[in-house]
Amino acid sequence: MDVSSSTNTTAGTLQIDAMKKAMNVQEQAIMKVLESSQQQSAQVAAQATGIGQKLDVSA
Repeated sequence: MDVSSSTNTTAGTLQIDAMKKAMNVQEQAIMKVLESSQQQSAQVAAQATGIGQKLDVSA
């Protein structure tokens, strides 16, 4: 194996590692968006039905 082949292999490995890291970061961001949308959906359902809300019965 000559030097240029070794360098290309190392560069390729670094690119693959960078792509894996980027995919992990994107996956985490997507999961945060999905969790946020689920919470918002639950809040909207609670507002529409009145179930899941705290009621002030002291008045």
